Amino acid sequence: MNHYTNVLKKYADFSGRARRQEYWMFTLFQVAIVIVLAIIDFALETYPLFVGLYFLATFLPSLAVTVRRLHDLGKSGWWYFISVVPFIGGIWLLVLTATEGQAQPNEYGPNPKAVLA
Repeated sequence: MNHYTNVLKKYADFSGRARRQEYWMFTLFQVAIVIVLAIIDFALETYPLFVGLYFLATFLPSLAVTVRRLHDLGKSGWWYFISVVPFIGGIWLLVLTATEGQAQPNEYGPNPKAVLA
């Protein structure tokens, strides 16, 4: 839960680096919350009210943590737009976010694993 709240605290912070664990734990909580909100929406027959409001509220933090994740790989945040390429773009972004970050400091900051160690 700390990874989720830490990402929300860095609401629109596009600088620095994010570990794989931070990114994927945030994504896991994001998916779980959307599933629960979708069930509530369907039960109340208000779909997509709650899911839409949640998406709007967490769009910037989601984008920011993805950009910081790309920074951990030494890539610019503009690589996020690879996801708009049909078929292969989303798969490539998935591969990038699952790849281990650079062990040494890069232009975006020190290795987040080394900072925590």
